[in-house]
Amino acid sequence: MNKQAVLSLSGGMDSSTVLLHLLANDYQVTAVSFNYGQKHNIELERAQQLINYLEENGYKIKYQEIQLVGLVDLLNSNLVQGGEEVPEGHYEEDNMKDTVVPNRNKMFSSIIQAVALSIANENNCKVDIAMGIHAGDHAIYPDCRQEFRDADYEAFKQGNWEADKVKYITPYLDGDKYDILLDGKICCEKLGLDFDEVYKRTNTSYKPTAEGLSDYKSASSVERIEAFLKLGRKDPVEYVDGWEIAKQHVTELLAKHA
Repeated sequence: MNKQAVLSLSGGMDSSTVLLHLLANDYQVTAVSFNYGQKHNIELERAQQLINYLEENGYKIKYQEIQLVGLVDLLNSNLVQGGEEVPEGHYEEDNMKDTVVPNRNKMFSSIIQAVALSIANENNCKVDIAMGIHAGDHAIYPDCRQEFRDADYEAFKQGNWEADKVKYITPYLDGDKYDILLDGKICCEKLGLDFDEVYKRTNTSYKPTAEGLSDYKSASSVERIEAFLKLGRKDPVEYVDGWEIAKQHVTELLAKHA
């Protein structure tokens, strides 16, 4: 039996790369996406497109989208439908706290833990929960911090029999977006996948257009573009105003924060 892993697949660059990393390391993967009423729900379409692409290339993933849309009217965040405008700028700016969704990662974590422990018990095996958290995760997101993860895992162990069958793996904990993208390039080569075909099936933009074009001014997009610039590759997703304008904007913004 292959090694087993469970992954929260947002459809973004980080979790999509974790999926590649798991496949490249011989895991059987169960991937779960969440629809919680996010404005950028194009990410769910991209997640499904990536799953389809991988399966066309011989990689079978058990995939499930879970609907949490009943929450949207009860959540206070600029990222969900009905919320205020998503702010623009760099993650270092204080207004980026408006992009926090209260307790989001805790909600996702509880479901992922339940799935992982179910697989472990059904097959009497160890299961890894894989996460794309990295050193670039920001202070404005307390549920991305290791302290939260440690406390959450301890609560999981206290609340479930045989929870020690489930462990966490965080391959990018000491890296940043560039390191994640670099590993994605290496994994694509190992798996025989086309890098551009993979990453055009991801979304990082918090402010995509109705047609699915990515913005280049929200903090999430800025950070993604920065990683592609450092890697020396054109981002294969389509940007409002095109890649050259997006690249120029981010280059100038980063110079201001240097």
